[in-house]
Amino acid sequence: MLRWFQRLGPESRGLEEIHVRFLQMLQDGRHIFDAAANSLLGGTDPEVIREDLFRTDIRINETEQRIRREIVVHGSIHGAATFPALLVMMSLVKDAERIGDYAKNLFDLAILRPELGDEEELTHLVEEKDRLSRLLVRSQGLFDSHDVDAARVFLKEADAFADRCDAEIDRRIKSTGKNEATLVLCLRYFKRVMSHAANIVTSIVMPVDKLDYYPGKAMSEQ
Repeated sequence: MLRWFQRLGPESRGLEEIHVRFLQMLQDGRHIFDAAANSLLGGTDPEVIREDLFRTDIRINETEQRIRREIVVHGSIHGAATFPALLVMMSLVKDAERIGDYAKNLFDLAILRPELGDEEELTHLVEEKDRLSRLLVRSQGLFDSHDVDAARVFLKEADAFADRCDAEIDRRIKSTGKNEATLVLCLRYFKRVMSHAANIVTSIVMPVDKLDYYPGKAMSEQ
């Protein structure tokens, strides 16, 4: 995206600043996802991370609002030349903000100190959490580098991750004899974080009218 901005010449100056702020939003989102998920699955006292988590979430929200203001100002000055990029960014900042929201949902679960199943189930969740964290890092790098081929690979992995979450959720909803509510919610939040990160990566391979849509994406997520 940054390279595309730079090709616009002098009109790109404000867009490059928006680009940098957006990357910070992605970094902050990954940070509070890791903190909240580790608190839920790793036993970190939620109170230890509370202040940092909510301070970071406030910064995400403030950055989103600042980017929106800058988009309006930039569009009013430069007009049609940057209009496609501004439309893309207006959509993507909401996806970045939603990653933070789902991290807070995970934190809310951690506060309840719920039962998370046996050691095998917990190990599986930790593995998926670690995989999702790595994908979040990759989504930030892809947005910065605009690597189309790597973005397509990423979206396939994102779709596979969502499919695994759905399969686990379906299995646990149909199970009997124990309370699976926490595990179902955790998997659902994981899936939504992944979906919003994938939406951001679609900006690399899809035109403006098809942001958030990509081959293989489940209809329920569209």
